[in-house]
Amino acid sequence: MHRPFLAIGCLFGFIGVAAGAFGAHGLEGTIPVERLATFETGVRYQLVHALALIMLGLLAARWPTRAWAGPGILFTAGTLIFAGSLYALAFTGIGVFGAIAPIGGTSLLAGWLWMTLVVLRDS
Repeated sequence: MHRPFLAIGCLFGFIGVAAGAFGAHGLEGTIPVERLATFETGVRYQLVHALALIMLGLLAARWPTRAWAGPGILFTAGTLIFAGSLYALAFTGIGVFGAIAPIGGTSLLAGWLWMTLVVLRDS
């Protein structure tokens, strides 16, 4: 069960680094500065949660329990929704994408809380 989260974390890390490089070298001067900052926020959260998924995968390998699936799914969905909506907002300027981001953020928060409970329960 730990391998999918390790793989997703690695993939999110790869995409995050590529997106960060694209933002720094390909977007500067092509979109407004405030939208570039929005893009960079998406990259930052994606990279942080790539590492969180890798950490979760390693913890799940060390202490196997099905309970790790909950935070892994929440981190994956939250990253896709949060970072994805910020990327869409940065590229399009359509405000509704900014309204979607809190759904992803809530998923990320829930993932951290759930992971805390798994660690405390199984320690």
